[in-house]
Amino acid sequence: MRRINEGRGSPSRTDGVGETSGSSDWLLSRRRFVGGLGLAVSAALLARGWAAPAVPLASFANARAPLRRRPLRLQPVLTYETPQRREATSWRNWGGIQSDEAARQEQARIERELEQMGRRAEFPLQILPVQAVKTPETAAQVARTAPEVMLLYGAGGWLNLLETLVRPDRFNLMFLRHDPGPAYLWYEIVHPRFLRKTVDEFGQPGMDVHDLVVDRYDELLWRLRALYALHNTYGKKVVCIGGPGGWGEGGREAPRRAREVWKLEMVDCPYPELERRLKAAFGNAALMADCEQAARAYLAGPGVKLETSRQFVVHAFVLKEVFLDLLAEHQTDALTVHHCMGPIMGIAQTTACLTLTLLNDEGYLLFCESDFVVIPSGILLHYISGKPVFLHNPTTPHDGLITLAHCTAPRRMDGKRLERVRILTHFESDYGAAPKVEMKRGQITTHLGPDFQARRWVGFRGTIQANPFFEICRSQVDVKIHGDWRKLLEQMRGFHWMLCYGDYLRESEYALRKAGVEFLNLSSTPA
Repeated sequence: MRRINEGRGSPSRTDGVGETSGSSDWLLSRRRFVGGLGLAVSAALLARGWAAPAVPLASFANARAPLRRRPLRLQPVLTYETPQRREATSWRNWGGIQSDEAARQEQARIERELEQMGRRAEFPLQILPVQAVKTPETAAQVARTAPEVMLLYGAGGWLNLLETLVRPDRFNLMFLRHDPGPAYLWYEIVHPRFLRKTVDEFGQPGMDVHDLVVDRYDELLWRLRALYALHNTYGKKVVCIGGPGGWGEGGREAPRRAREVWKLEMVDCPYPELERRLKAAFGNAALMADCEQAARAYLAGPGVKLETSRQFVVHAFVLKEVFLDLLAEHQTDALTVHHCMGPIMGIAQTTACLTLTLLNDEGYLLFCESDFVVIPSGILLHYISGKPVFLHNPTTPHDGLITLAHCTAPRRMDGKRLERVRILTHFESDYGAAPKVEMKRGQITTHLGPDFQARRWVGFRGTIQANPFFEICRSQVDVKIHGDWRKLLEQMRGFHWMLCYGDYLRESEYALRKAGVEFLNLSSTPA
């Protein structure tokens, strides 16, 4: 069996974004809006799992899609043995797979089950043909060629088979049958013999008790979702306008830690380079006309209310085109803006807030502040959930409630429909275009709060209670905390947090454990 599920209901990522421009005409001398552009944009959005936008298609001035995501490749392996009867002595271990014929039947069953599970995966999952292994030689051969994930079906076979197949340089899972059977040998002894080596201490590199699944494919699927997110987070390339950084004194070493823990690649784009590109963009009459049209269409869309200068919105679309060209040149779909409350305003003649919203809604990963304390959590949570994420400032937890706010937020928070939005000025500067996104009240949410040291994150599940309008950053929500809010108050670390729609705490905890980061889950019971 060989199948690839490209994923449904989530933005995509990866092997190329659009065209790479030449030296003098890097900003597209041709017009963006040519015949059939609306259809092309629609096709691009649908191809990467987004529902058609709720605003006119002409509002998207660039049809280039985010990078297609890297699929997670899975190698299933059935381990078994074929014992021979001997009189007056024990000649077989526990288990219902004791012959080659029984193994062939089980192999076919596994193929069918994985096919069914794969159809439910909303992320790109490539399932390789099931391999049946009963000798160390075959196990060694499979181990040499296995991809990112080794999935063992521990029907039988002795310790040397498992130890040959499991390696610490990839992800390893084990599926065990209990009911309705056939019972697997390793359902009995995986803990004392394989993981603990017949002593009390764990001793198997590359696998622990959290990698074991008994009977339930839904338990397997969410683990694969977490591993898929890790696979796409590790090595992610991020374009850094004004260079990489980290919030506060504790964040000084954040870029280094993000490279060490998450293997992130950070590409520096200095502000003089951005200024050069923006000057060329503002001098491009055709591009400016396109951005005028895009801004007009965006503001005419349902659920959009303008409460700042329309010209700030036009300039946000110009900045969007410059960012898209940078992303295309560096073959990535992630970008962050350092000192976003300062230098960029003068040279872009607007704030970056709305631009970041526009691109996040199209499936890209755009972050303000260049805070690499929190950016890894945004990348990870984006790939776990398949949805845009909201980087924000937390406030003081009290009475089971907390207010979260920032001057940029995605509108397509559920990955499909656009929330209502007011386009205001950025609060601290009272300048530019910043969205006040009205998030869905009653929505269950996931919250991640990284620490400065990249050692221990805190997380909880919440419910959006209200979209207030305090004298703070424009996009703001009051969230009910599911769990001990007093403990949250005591355990807060770092500064910026990350939010997404849905409950993804167990995937987050599992992924962080693989990355060597401790996770304090304040909402341990699933919603």
